Amino acid sequence: MEMKETRIERIQQLIDEERSSIHTPQEATIIQKMSQLLDELRSLSESSSEQVVTPWTVHGTIDYRKMIEIFGCKEIDESLIDRVERLTSRRAHVFLRRGFFYAHRDLDKILDCYERGEKFYLYTGRGPSSESLHLGHLIPFLFTKYLQDAFEVPLVIQITDDEKCIWKKLKPEDSKRLGRENVKDIIACGFDVKKTFIFSNFDTVGGSFYENMVEAGKCVTLNKIRSTFGFTGEDCVSKISFPMVQVCLFVRVCVYYASNNVFSIHLQAVPSFPSSFPDLFPGIMDKLRCLIPCAIDQDPYFRMTRDVAPRLGYRKPALIESKFFPALRGKNGKMSASDANSAIYLNDSAKDIKRKINSAVTGGRDNMEDQIKYGANLKEDIPFQYLSFFLEDDAELEHIRKEYGEGRMQSGQVKKRLAEVVVEVVEKHRNARAAVTEEMVEEFMAVRDLSQACLSKETRV
Repeated sequence: MEMKETRIERIQQLIDEERSSIHTPQEATIIQKMSQLLDELRSLSESSSEQVVTPWTVHGTIDYRKMIEIFGCKEIDESLIDRVERLTSRRAHVFLRRGFFYAHRDLDKILDCYERGEKFYLYTGRGPSSESLHLGHLIPFLFTKYLQDAFEVPLVIQITDDEKCIWKKLKPEDSKRLGRENVKDIIACGFDVKKTFIFSNFDTVGGSFYENMVEAGKCVTLNKIRSTFGFTGEDCVSKISFPMVQVCLFVRVCVYYASNNVFSIHLQAVPSFPSSFPDLFPGIMDKLRCLIPCAIDQDPYFRMTRDVAPRLGYRKPALIESKFFPALRGKNGKMSASDANSAIYLNDSAKDIKRKINSAVTGGRDNMEDQIKYGANLKEDIPFQYLSFFLEDDAELEHIRKEYGEGRMQSGQVKKRLAEVVVEVVEKHRNARAAVTEEMVEEFMAVRDLSQACLSKETRV
């Protein structure tokens, strides 16, 4: 903790130094935003020594309401869910109605546009660091699939293989290979190829996309990058050039120093600007808004993007944000690809899935007598939490909640039911992935006109 506080104070010194060289109102605004973010990081550090939430590290018992207060986003209430159901003429996704996607920025404005007959596009992404996705990676794609189907809108999916190549020290061919394998998992979720464009940073960055990156980079000086990120003569040029094209780079330095962790910088801002994709949205780029489904830890990226967007002449992207999918071991933040035993992978065998679930942390009591007397602590019980994600039958889930929580059901019974549910989910996905061909991958990743997906049924050609 002392080291983190020292790093926070070092950032304060850097901000103070930059204040002395401010030349434009825009630079003053950026410094002000950096100071606000630093204050929020101090608040996070002081509010809970156990809670760690950054865009790449999540650890401890997470206070989700506190996250909303600190980040300044809004909670999704029942009236907003009701409105989604009314506009889409379908029941809200289980992730939405059970409160897993629980916060937002400007979701109400997206719904306003949709109600007026205007369309938007979805944007999400994946950083390929493993051969297979795990269940935690699957959550946002399942929800994004629901959004695409419910609102009948196009989707852009970014594969940040370049970032993984730089910070994971992978060879480009290895990073691209992992990205392509992950694309197959993503396609297996059932996205509509007529409305979905998946792109690799390595293969796609150029043209209008690159022009937007350059415009974003013009908001930042080399001195600011060096002082902010602490680059030295020993850092490779790739690392130094990467922040130059990142709209939201300033948020990274604060989180990096406060978390005492190795940082990475994504090209996550530019895809939220429709003009980055002139071939996808010809003639309608200035009319489109963007909605980004993501976890709450990603909020700082796009908060800074939203601050900078008007300066570049773009609309602010909207966000719909989720809680974390917990690790099997309990109070360790979210499921992580860096710890194979904390995660259930989509290529795990049924035997491995059952073994991992049987080792999961539960909220059951130490003996049957106490379990019957007090019931399970459902807030601590990972198998029950997993059922809350994947058991679609609301009545059955409520039955388990009541019986297990009041001591009439044992942990072993809950684990057994969870294993059945997860094995079914994984096997269904595995079968769908087996049907994904290289030709399908090429089709999803081909640059093509998606503007028809942005039009109402009455006006489509």
